[in-house]
Amino acid sequence: MNKILIKTEYIKVDQLLKLAGIFITGGESKAAIMDGLVKVNGEPCLMRGKKLRNGDTVEFEGKVLEITDDSTQP
Repeated sequence: MNKILIKTEYIKVDQLLKLAGIFITGGESKAAIMDGLVKVNGEPCLMRGKKLRNGDTVEFEGKVLEITDDSTQP
């Protein structure tokens, strides 16, 4: 599981997939989400604008990303 640090309250799932380097463009990210290939917290996600917060997980093709925010950083 890869942890992705965000410095904002939330990040949208399509933005996260680009930030993590899974997709290069928003179009690729959007297509994977709309095809039901992305899971958020273990459930298929069809909303590319879904807001992810600290502790949420995203899965795509066996890669799991966990959102962390800087509230847990020293």
